[in-house]
Amino acid sequence: MRPFELTLGEAADAVANGELSPVELTGSVLERIEAVEERLGAYVAVTGEAARRSAALAEGEIAAGRYRGPMHGIPFGLKDLIDVAGLPTTASSRVREGHVAQADSAVARSLSDAGAVLLGKTHTHEFAYGLTTPQTRNAWDQGRVAGGSSGGSAVAVAAGAATFALGTDTGGSIRVPAALNGVVGLKPTYGLISRDGVTSLSWSLDHVGPLTRTVRDAALVLSALAGHDAEKPAGLGAARPDHPLPRERDLKGLRIGVPANYYFDRVGPEVETAVRSAIAQMSDLGADLVEVEIPMARYIQATQWGLMVPEATAYHERALRSVPERYGPDVRVLLEAGELLSAGDYLRAQRARTLMRREWGCLFEQVDVIAAPTVPMTAAEAGQDTVEWPDGTTESVSDAYVRLCAPANITGVPALTLPVGRDHAGLPIGMQLMGPPMGEALVLRAGHAYESVRSEPGEVAAVMA
Repeated sequence: MRPFELTLGEAADAVANGELSPVELTGSVLERIEAVEERLGAYVAVTGEAARRSAALAEGEIAAGRYRGPMHGIPFGLKDLIDVAGLPTTASSRVREGHVAQADSAVARSLSDAGAVLLGKTHTHEFAYGLTTPQTRNAWDQGRVAGGSSGGSAVAVAAGAATFALGTDTGGSIRVPAALNGVVGLKPTYGLISRDGVTSLSWSLDHVGPLTRTVRDAALVLSALAGHDAEKPAGLGAARPDHPLPRERDLKGLRIGVPANYYFDRVGPEVETAVRSAIAQMSDLGADLVEVEIPMARYIQATQWGLMVPEATAYHERALRSVPERYGPDVRVLLEAGELLSAGDYLRAQRARTLMRREWGCLFEQVDVIAAPTVPMTAAEAGQDTVEWPDGTTESVSDAYVRLCAPANITGVPALTLPVGRDHAGLPIGMQLMGPPMGEALVLRAGHAYESVRSEPGEVAAVMA
C-alpha cells in the first residue's frame, strides 16, 4: 500500500512506530495531488514547499523524542474559508481577491500545535452558499458533482490527495460531499469546535468539522480540535474532551431510532435499501431498533432557510452593495433574496428552532442515536438542476441535498455520515447517525461498530483517467 492510501489512523501508527517518516508520507500525498488535481479540481492552492518543510520539521522532532501525538507529521487540507496567517482566504470568490489572512484561525492553530502538515486550501462553493462546489468534480465520477460546500475537502480525502481535511457545515456542507464521495464527515455539536477565524455563512448554523476516510480518523481529529473558547458565545464550556473509540465491536444496549417519517420520504430506492441494510447490520451487532417520529418535520425547510438566508445577507451586506458584480449569479440572487425577508420572518424561524430543539431533546430521551440517509440520492450529474421523484414532486438538486441534513444544523446536534454502499453506477451512498448534544461518543461508537464489519473501510477512490 502506498503511503497516500493510508488512513489517518494507519499513518499515525506507522509514524509513531518509526515505520514511516512524515517526509515520505507528505511526499507521497503531494505526488498524488499532482497526479489527480487536474481532473478533480479539489485545491484552490497547494503549498507544496511549505508542506515539505513542515514534514521535515516533524520528522526531526519525532526523531528527537518530541512526538506530539497522532496528528504529528500528517498532511491535511483546509477548506478555503478557514484562515491561515500569511495565506489567502478566498472563499472561492472574486469578492476576496487580494485578501490575505493576518492570523491563524483557532482550528489551524490547534492543528499546527499538534504538528499536522498543511498541504493547501481546498475549494468551497462560493462563500459556502451552495451544495455542489462547481469548481470540483466527484472523486468517483468526474461527470458528477462533488457536493458542497466542502466539496474540495471531501474530494481530496476520497482521492488520497489529503490524509484528512477540515470543512464547514451550515446545512450539510460537510456531510453532503462526504456522502457523495464515500468518506466520513462529522458535524459536531454546535460550538464544540471554535469558529474563530472562519468565514461565516450563517452564524447560528455554522459548524467546523473533519472529513476523513474512517470513523476512527474522525475521532482522532475531533480530539485535536474540540474545546471551549471562553470568549466566544458559541462555546459550550467543555474543556477539550477526548473521544476515544471503544475497542469492542458490538452495540449491545444502544437504542437506535429509525425514523417513520421524513428521512425516508422522497429517497432513491438504492439509497433506502443500503441504509436500511446498514441499520439491520447494527441490529445484528446488538443495537435495539426503535421506530421514532421526527417532530415538526413540515417546518424544517422553512426554518433552515428562514435562519440561513437573512444571516448570510447580513454578513455580506457591505460587499453586496459595493461589489455585487463579483459574486456568482447563484450566490448573488440568494443574498439579494435575504434583503426581502422581514425581521418578523427571522424571529419566527428562531422561535421554530427553539421548539424544534425542545422536541428533539424529548426524542433523545427515547433513543441514543438516530440512523437515516445522509442525502436522498447519490451524486447528480454536473449541470443537473432538478430531480423528479416518483410521486411527481420536482425538487432542486440543492434542496434535495440539504433536506435531510438541515435538522442537525437547526438543533445543533452532532451528526456523522459514513459510507454504507454504492448504487448501480458505483457511486457512494452515505448513512447519517445523529446523537444528543455532546453525544459525539455515541455516534462515533455506532459508526465505528458498523464500519468494523464493512469489507473495505477507508478505500481510496479510483480516479478516472
